[in-house]
Amino acid sequence: MNGIAVFFPGIGYHCDKPLLYFSRELAREAGYQAIVNVNYAYHGGDIRGNPEKMRAAGLALFAQTEDALKEIRWDAYDDILFVSKSVGTAIAAAYARIHGVTCRNVFYTPVALTFGEKPRNGIAFTGTADPWVETETVLSGCAKAGLPLTVIEGGNHSLETENPMRNLDILKEVMKKTRRFIRRKTV
Repeated sequence: MNGIAVFFPGIGYHCDKPLLYFSRELAREAGYQAIVNVNYAYHGGDIRGNPEKMRAAGLALFAQTEDALKEIRWDAYDDILFVSKSVGTAIAAAYARIHGVTCRNVFYTPVALTFGEKPRNGIAFTGTADPWVETETVLSGCAKAGLPLTVIEGGNHSLETENPMRNLDILKEVMKKTRRFIRRKTV
């Protein structure tokens, strides 16, 4: 297998935070030869609850993503995995759609913009206490896209609760499901 795994963080959630860090390690374990962390910066202030600011941030981050990935020859890989978090879910889905990249997706805490990009071939995770999205939006978006969804009761935008020990259990559950998906290797 000649595989590439690309990681799309959210604003303020870099690739060394738990969800992306451990999923990156799972991709390595599964034999992905190329691991790419997309790094982008956004300094436009708080965008939560403001669809116009969210869209502007998405456009700015998408432009940075295109620049970061411009040298990759997607046809050189027989397995492409996109792993994304928050606004990164919208960017990953848009990038795949616009550039015709056939990939598998892990969407951690997808935002509403993601579902306008016609996400496919993936799994998703969300929490019921996520202040960034309404759970119903994610439920209906995942259902329409055919994405299996794991809902973490009381989980916030990082899939965490106020109980640190439960958070470790949640992380383990999410990573087990992520690992199964990564190892499946079918689009």
